[in-house]
Amino acid sequence: MNVLDRIGRTGLVPVVVLENAEDAIPTARALLAGGIDVMEITMRTEAGIASIKAVSERVPEMLVGAGTVLTLEKCKESVEAGAKFIVSPGFDPVIVHWCIDNNITITPGCVTPTEIIAALNAGLKVVKYFPANIYGGVQGCENLYSPFKSAGLKFIPTGGVNNDNLGDFADKPFIHAVGGGWLCNTAYVKNHNFAAITQIADAAVEALLGFEVAHIGINSVDEESAKTTGRRLRETFGFPVEEGNSSSFATKFIEIMNSNYLGKNGHIAVRTNNILRAIQVLERRGFEFDMETAKYKGENIICVYMKEEIGGFAMHLLQK
Repeated sequence: MNVLDRIGRTGLVPVVVLENAEDAIPTARALLAGGIDVMEITMRTEAGIASIKAVSERVPEMLVGAGTVLTLEKCKESVEAGAKFIVSPGFDPVIVHWCIDNNITITPGCVTPTEIIAALNAGLKVVKYFPANIYGGVQGCENLYSPFKSAGLKFIPTGGVNNDNLGDFADKPFIHAVGGGWLCNTAYVKNHNFAAITQIADAAVEALLGFEVAHIGINSVDEESAKTTGRRLRETFGFPVEEGNSSSFATKFIEIMNSNYLGKNGHIAVRTNNILRAIQVLERRGFEFDMETAKYKGENIICVYMKEEIGGFAMHLLQK
């Protein structure tokens, strides 16, 4: 998995400002404990380079990059220190082309069609959108994405995003990931309140995934038994029943299988904003997936079952 893919799979990029390089490692570990394995350490302080070096050498499971890179010199220093990606607030052709020539991932800030065209002409597909709250938020991203959709453009909006509005960005196809300082509050770092950083990161992961129950599936012995179940639900509650080839739906929340499918009692479908991110997070939590059950729409996975049953129910993810 390359750097951009990993950033996209994680979906969150904490913008980290460190006054003291000694805080870099506990900050990285606090983010990891909250389920985030990407961090952008900014060049806003003198501790930036030393912090990147510390994380790169001592917390290898963290993908560390450099942010607020304004000069080629600072870009080179960051890479030498171990930065795996570069983030700049604007499009600087000197920095961009040096990174491309040296196979370093870079996401420059682009908020106008002219800047986006420059990025696309340089071969970039993912750009930073900063400050997102000033330039229209998710609607601004969507409006800019429209004319460049065929080019495969995606954004990493930063600025004005938090756990309350994260869901507005999470399920959009033009959002590669979301970044921001709210994920790593500078005051918490200074006060060594690393538990609070973990708590915010954990809540952000949940908000990003947006898990919600889609429907519950009921197993049946055969098709006739399934029809009986559907008829009784309609007679009792007035639920409309729509029959299909392998199952029927009584309202959109109850699926009646025509056979004994997966799960002792049936299955529970859980919708998520991004099924690939959800798989990664749940695998980290120790769950396994039966990829033979995966269903696709084009090249994109839209449904897959977990191997473990919960309460006698098979569990499957469903792409929103």
